Amino acid sequence: LKAMAKEDKSGEEIYEALAFKDIAMAADLFRTVYDETLGLDGYVSLEVSPKLAHDTEKTVSEAKRIFESLRRTNVMIKVPATKAGIPAITELIGSGVNVNVTLLFSVEVYRDVAEAYLKGLERLLGHGPSVTGGRTVDRIASVASFFVSRVDSAVDKELERVGRRDLEGMAAVANAKIAYRAFREIFNGSRWEYLRENGAKVQRLLWASTGTKNSLYPDTLYVDQLIGPNTVNTIPPATLKSFLDHGTVGETLIQGMDEAEKHMGKIAALGISLKAIANDLLDDGVEAFAQPFEALMASIAEKRDRLMAGKRRMVSLLGPFQSAVDHALEKMREEKIMSRIWEHDHTVWRDDPKEIANRVGWLHSPEIMVEAIPEITALAEEVRTEGYDRVLLLGMGGSSLAPEVYRLAFGLKEGYLDLSVLDSTDPDAVLSQADSLDPAKTLFIVSTKSGGTAETLSFMKYFYTRTLNALGVEEGKRHFIAITDPGSGLESTAKKLGFRKIFLNDPNIGGRYSALSYFGLVPAALIGLDLHMLLERAATTACNSEGCNCPVGGDNAAAWLGATLGILGNAGRDKLTLAASPAVTAFGPWVEQLIAESTGKQGKGILPVEGETLGPPEAYAQDRLFVYLRLEGDGTHNDKVKAIADSGHPVLQLNLDDLYDLGGQFFLWEMATAVAGSFLGINPFDQPDVESAKVLARKMVDSFEKEGKLLEPDATLQADGITVYTDGGAKNLEDAIRIFMSMAHPGKDESAGRSYVAIHAYLEPSAETTMVLQDLRTKLQLTYRMATTVGYGPRFLHSTGQLHKGDAGNGMFFQLTADTVRDVSIPDKAGGEKSSITFGVLKTAQALGDRQALLKGGRHVIRFHLGKDVTGGLKRVVQAVA
Repeated sequence: LKAMAKEDKSGEEIYEALAFKDIAMAADLFRTVYDETLGLDGYVSLEVSPKLAHDTEKTVSEAKRIFESLRRTNVMIKVPATKAGIPAITELIGSGVNVNVTLLFSVEVYRDVAEAYLKGLERLLGHGPSVTGGRTVDRIASVASFFVSRVDSAVDKELERVGRRDLEGMAAVANAKIAYRAFREIFNGSRWEYLRENGAKVQRLLWASTGTKNSLYPDTLYVDQLIGPNTVNTIPPATLKSFLDHGTVGETLIQGMDEAEKHMGKIAALGISLKAIANDLLDDGVEAFAQPFEALMASIAEKRDRLMAGKRRMVSLLGPFQSAVDHALEKMREEKIMSRIWEHDHTVWRDDPKEIANRVGWLHSPEIMVEAIPEITALAEEVRTEGYDRVLLLGMGGSSLAPEVYRLAFGLKEGYLDLSVLDSTDPDAVLSQADSLDPAKTLFIVSTKSGGTAETLSFMKYFYTRTLNALGVEEGKRHFIAITDPGSGLESTAKKLGFRKIFLNDPNIGGRYSALSYFGLVPAALIGLDLHMLLERAATTACNSEGCNCPVGGDNAAAWLGATLGILGNAGRDKLTLAASPAVTAFGPWVEQLIAESTGKQGKGILPVEGETLGPPEAYAQDRLFVYLRLEGDGTHNDKVKAIADSGHPVLQLNLDDLYDLGGQFFLWEMATAVAGSFLGINPFDQPDVESAKVLARKMVDSFEKEGKLLEPDATLQADGITVYTDGGAKNLEDAIRIFMSMAHPGKDESAGRSYVAIHAYLEPSAETTMVLQDLRTKLQLTYRMATTVGYGPRFLHSTGQLHKGDAGNGMFFQLTADTVRDVSIPDKAGGEKSSITFGVLKTAQALGDRQALLKGGRHVIRFHLGKDVTGGLKRVVQAVA
């Protein structure tokens, strides 16, 4: 790239030089296969520019130029099956150019493609040696690439619309079987026999897009059912692995052809036109090829400019830790860690595959979710057309944090829905949302992977009941959609309650790894984000994270970041302190959840510190690693970060060109967290301690339902209107905090680690409260020179709760509670009036349960109950820190 950039070559010239070289090398590698099979196999394909899909003359000219430039007989040129592409097939085959016909979706168009191939062979046979260098008919080859899973995706959507979900998941295989029947008819009879006798080969059917997109379907569906002579199946790596493990081998294509015809007849009888669907899929497919091509050109241009300017995506200033990280990267290369992660090899982390093998679906989100974009954007357009202007997401943790990032970072695009997130059980927080929206113009997203999250279901029951009371049953239920895993309790509930739409996510994706799945992308589309661009940035990062990008000699940023987190975490630099340009500060809470839940277990943990005000270098102990997310053109933290790095603290700087680079950052941090887990010796995909606080909270609620009250512990101090719960002996607030903090570990013994302060605010989230909480954490940080975190409860239970209970026990926990002034009843059933509990009781039960779980785990906890004056009480606690 550098050499060609110096020659002032364009992006397309650079692409062609690199791509042609790769294709030629691959063709040479497969040449022995080609020779041994007499030209049957061993082909490598390269497409003409997608911009030429509707121009026959230019497609032919470009295809010939590419074929002649490569000078390899085992190269195929891809041509889409558009109206302009079909005559180009005849011309190219007739000129001796191998053709891979792409984007076939219907049997009707396939017949046209096969006819174009036969005409081309007849032309070549009639002309003698071809114009491309003496090729004869016996050395020409072609495949007709029939796309499979996309047919099911499109037809299933129509079947859902007409209420015939019993017919879903069968159209793609049926369509392929009918195409195979047509293939056997076409390549038979006197016309074909004449060509075959002269050495011609059949145009084999190639099954493309054979990874299962719907997690409800068998993962080998489009391999098991499409096996037969003269076919090719292009199988994604994950699908190939599944097939090798439990696939079925047999000549399945010829089985059930009559049933396939009947099934397609049933679909047609419902008024669903496969021809129309196929035309739409072709148009979408051409666009789907064109967009990545344009993105590739832009990416090459960007990298060319970056190389020439000496810019880097990640700047590493690790000082004395650099050699240890370099050694770790060498080890990663030797042990092929990155390749093994992509192969879903659980032994990277554990010998036991439990909660690992079924938790790595996020690796493929950037690729797979592209095909879900039409379904997602269709919903967004529907509700916009119907006049909706608000969307309220009801969720916790991984279900709510990524959507919040999108809204806070990107803002609201004109004409789209404004997004709010409810992830607090505080009654005032619930009422604040309820009072601010018009149910008639609001879409509610009920978002939970498990389908059983207590907070989310409580939100849903409250707002569903309220909306139906306001709008009536039939209209009200159309204002709700669900995002959940297949088979979850929410899926069945949403069906029963008549939700407008249910998005079923890949169950192999954990909640905190779900930003690039339906959980993140549906809300993103509703506020107007360009999902193609977002996923393209994520896909670029995913590609750069693959095993072929060497952790040592390449620019595998995910490997570098993950190794740095793991090595420095093991060395006592386990307080990952995030600084970010103001426009991307919302990304911090998402990283906080990902790191805390993934690494805080088995007595280990990396504490993510987000939102802490950057101070001078001397304000920090020797337990910090700083990561600076810097947006191009912003220098807000440049001087402070430089001072911190110059003082000897390890610093990583991640450079973002624009906001859409957050798509890449989501994937980067997911992969880096997985890598860090391998160095820490933990499973980054489970959360063994999260349930403890939930269990105790449920016991509190059960007790309330039986006794009519919550069992509060005995107070140890009453002062200045604040009730304190801690060890005895304190005479005032100052004493209570001083005695409590005297139990903190100073970190002199590196193996024991240095303590940190975590503030748990079971209070109504508000700008004023957040400001005072920030004052409290800053004063605690400067007074005790400890890392500090702040989280609203019960939201933090779904983000940092795992680390607080699973790490080495170095947390000093400040729990803040207050009286419930206004309360809100939670309906026992959605749409019902009876209620056994309120949000106020639920929140208090969660606070008491969390405190009990921390104490049971040997953690240090001090609780301040602020009464009715939350702001005044908080300010008094701040004053008491001395």
